[in-house]
Amino acid sequence: MEIIGILVSLGMIIGILVEGFETIVVPRRVVHRFRYTRLYYRVSWRVWRTVASRLASAKGREAMLSWFGPLSLLGLFASWALGLVFGFALLHLSIRSPVQAPEKLAGFGTYLYMSGVTFFTLGYGDVYPLAGIGRALAVAETGMGFSFLAGLVGYMPLFSQAFSRREATIGLLDARAGSPPSAAQMLLRLAQSCNIATIDPFLAEWERWCAELLESHLSYPLLSYYRSQHFNQSWLAALTTILDTCSLIIVGIKGSEAYQAQLTFAMARHAAVDISLVMYVVPRSPATDRLPAEQLRELRKHLRDAKVELEEGAIVDTQLAHLRGMYEPFVNGLAARLLFTLPPIVPEVLKADNWQRSPSMPRTPGIGNLTGGAVDQTHFG
Repeated sequence: MEIIGILVSLGMIIGILVEGFETIVVPRRVVHRFRYTRLYYRVSWRVWRTVASRLASAKGREAMLSWFGPLSLLGLFASWALGLVFGFALLHLSIRSPVQAPEKLAGFGTYLYMSGVTFFTLGYGDVYPLAGIGRALAVAETGMGFSFLAGLVGYMPLFSQAFSRREATIGLLDARAGSPPSAAQMLLRLAQSCNIATIDPFLAEWERWCAELLESHLSYPLLSYYRSQHFNQSWLAALTTILDTCSLIIVGIKGSEAYQAQLTFAMARHAAVDISLVMYVVPRSPATDRLPAEQLRELRKHLRDAKVELEEGAIVDTQLAHLRGMYEPFVNGLAARLLFTLPPIVPEVLKADNWQRSPSMPRTPGIGNLTGGAVDQTHFG
């Protein structure tokens, strides 16, 4: 039994240290499947989303879902700390480490208390090891406690910075593509510049955003659970909108070059696919067509009215369907896992952008939805 206790405690300690190293220190995707962090998030997210789904209020449900990311991170750190404290206590018990304690016969509770005091460096001095191996374990646990707290302090700002960079660019879509964003609104609002080629620098910026999204969410998959400031925005909605927009440009918008759109599409799809893989999300096609034939005809009509020509014909429609089939199953699978709502390609109803929703904001003529309609409930078309 002593040998089993030693092996179990050492396995627990080493396993937690390796898990912490892979999660915090190693800035790259971890490929092996059997990880405590993955199991922790799979179980905790399943429970959390089940409880949130039972809330009647949409805003309350979204608020609860937004709490999961930060709280789960704190819970993960707490579980690592408790695991190390328990592992060292079991190791002391297994080697029968002699201790100075008020109790004549030290039990597991005494060792657990000593391990907790040592790990968090409280230094009460009422219980401490007497033998050399016990003292060595105490020194090692104290060093781990210091390293654990230092890693926690250094990790949180890194995580916050990655989240802030992601959200800053998402905010650019508000006035450019609506709230929630859509490819149709992005193209129609861009048409006001009377030069559709001005979208190339914008797509180049989003190509870099997709690359940063790929790097950060593969290195730190926990970021996927962090939700945006506004309930009608998300990193997945932004990624999907960019993919939709690039698909329409690639199949043929007169007056625009498809090269930059192809580059951005490639980077965005790469991000969608790899994030799905690292989260073990099964791709699934949307239950309903996101761009049925009648909506596509309506989109062509409105683009034509805005002096933007979208190529027509069976070959164009087939190519567009093929491009959408390359990414829609992946973003739809992520949306189902994370309880996000995929943005429409063509919105049925236009609503006020987030920047317009201040109750005291005057309704200035010409500053509606940027397409000439009313601000609140204007049907597309």
